[in-house]
Amino acid sequence: MIEVVQGDITALAVDAIVNAANTALLGGGGVDGAIHRAAGPQLLAASRALGGCPTGEAKLTPGFRLPARWVIHVVGPLWRGGRHGEPALLENGYRRSFELALEQEARSIAFPAISTGVYGYPKRQAACVAVGVMREYEPRFERIVACCFSADDARLYQEVLERGVPGDETPEDAPESGP
Repeated sequence: MIEVVQGDITALAVDAIVNAANTALLGGGGVDGAIHRAAGPQLLAASRALGGCPTGEAKLTPGFRLPARWVIHVVGPLWRGGRHGEPALLENGYRRSFELALEQEARSIAFPAISTGVYGYPKRQAACVAVGVMREYEPRFERIVACCFSADDARLYQEVLERGVPGDETPEDAPESGP
């Protein structure tokens, strides 16, 4: 079952939460910083031991003080107009996250909107990638959560989930074109 929730991913009672991490895996802003703060200093030490992570890949740590048993750190792509492999990298990040969860026999997993914050990925396009991969893995999980920070993002994910409009963009989500 895929569900959309507006709220704090660090409070979700699921087997694994996904962290929208940077390549260093040493914490940052947004959801990454929130997860590191909530999990405690042990997460930073465990992340440091992983030696970083390339874009489009994922690595696993324990959840420490989180309700989730595992944190899957995925590095989404920086949006550079969509012509530098961004969709494939984002898709691969979601897939690798699911595969790591399955290796740990996780039955529930929650994702933030990967790459849509400071990395600038257009929200509708990212939601279409996310929901598309979630649907592929849906039969193998009891619960898949798209955890959105804002009500607007939650509405967008719910719309994509219900209507299934891959690649559709609203004008505010369309990448800007330069002269």
